[in-house]
Amino acid sequence: MTALDPTTLMGPLWTLLAYILLGWLATRRLSVDPRPIATLLIYLVAPLTFFRGLVLGGPTPGYLLLTLAAFATASLLAVIVHRLTRRAFAPQESALLAFSAGTGNTGYFGLPVAMVLLPPQGVTLYLFCVLGITLYEFTVGFYLSARGQFSVGESLAKILRLPLVYAFLAALLFSGLGLAVPAAAMEGLAVFPATYTLLGMMIIGMTLGRVTIREIDPRFIGACVAVRCVAWPLLALAAVLGLQALAPLSQELALAILLLGVGPMAANVVVVAMELGIAPAKGALAVLATTLAAPLLIPLYLTLMMRLAGL
Repeated sequence: MTALDPTTLMGPLWTLLAYILLGWLATRRLSVDPRPIATLLIYLVAPLTFFRGLVLGGPTPGYLLLTLAAFATASLLAVIVHRLTRRAFAPQESALLAFSAGTGNTGYFGLPVAMVLLPPQGVTLYLFCVLGITLYEFTVGFYLSARGQFSVGESLAKILRLPLVYAFLAALLFSGLGLAVPAAAMEGLAVFPATYTLLGMMIIGMTLGRVTIREIDPRFIGACVAVRCVAWPLLALAAVLGLQALAPLSQELALAILLLGVGPMAANVVVVAMELGIAPAKGALAVLATTLAAPLLIPLYLTLMMRLAGL
């Protein structure tokens, strides 16, 4: 595995910030409405991206166990944060904070770093963990977010309408039955991951283009940063140390787990907040803050965590 060089993060960072700037310009200069784009991401781009990733990854029981573990961990953390914050914050803010607690920018930001630090086998392990977190975002996370504004029945109905769950099941069906997706279809789907990244980051800038000074909430942003930059690194380190104590753990899997814990907040926090109408401006500010801090925090965190884990 390659040693971590802080400059490794500068390429992904500047790319993501450029996308955010494009989104800001689209709103400020072209008056682009980000809400239809959020809907497009949730109901079309994300499911097709997810389906393609699963089909190409060739899911095995071992890989799917990683996906299940990541999904369960993200869901549990989100539920805990929701219970701890629902009395201290307004319902919409508590719901958005709970959603953000279970996820991070493991794809747009974390994947380029993983591809530098990990061999191909390690990248595959990382991707199946990321799939679990993505599945959380559009099931348990979406439900918790919806509960900030809708009833239990309405929230469940919204989840049942989300195509990403069905994309996941369809990919497992194709794999289980040994069916091959036509090459022409896979070539067509190849454009969706880049589209997902571009629109997902641009929507942050579009939301920031509408932010006013009075919408800056240091208490909410501080809570989001604490969960993402304190709770997640500690949880990832504890998971690695716990697994090492139970059985031999490959360095690739250990580092993949640590990478899940050190990324900035997920852009999908803003996407889901925009779709449900729950404080998207506050979510965008928190995402921007953690993204700007990432080049400083990630090398520091990973170096310390790798030493503590004996990697």
